[in-house]
Amino acid sequence: MALPKGILFLCVANSARSQIAEGLARSILPPAVKVFSAGSRPTRVRSEAVAVLGETGIDISTNRSKHVSEIPAAEVDVVVTLCAEEECPVFLGQAERLHWGLPDPAAVKGSEEERLDAFRRTRNELKVRIEALRKERER
Repeated sequence: MALPKGILFLCVANSARSQIAEGLARSILPPAVKVFSAGSRPTRVRSEAVAVLGETGIDISTNRSKHVSEIPAAEVDVVVTLCAEEECPVFLGQAERLHWGLPDPAAVKGSEEERLDAFRRTRNELKVRIEALRKERER
């Protein structure tokens, strides 16, 4: 299997998991791979997502939450849904579907450090999965 030409990370709010995945994928995948993220009910990029990616040298501070309808379907050949406890949005384009159900770190309550730790766990898990996807597809 070859690397995708375009990959879309999809969740509901496009505020945490999919934004983190987009930032990581841009840093891990070759520049020729177009990377997108979107949601069915976009809100805003969570400051915790910006912070935990910033810890790794990735800047998503200018990202914005996008609706799935804003994504050019013809440029996407792999869609990764990240929803766990909520219903994932649908992408109508012709694409391979992968599901990486991860708990929403934005749902974690508690101290600032507890919330950041939830975002770090999400970041770390997504990093492992995106690196594995690259390794598997480059063979």
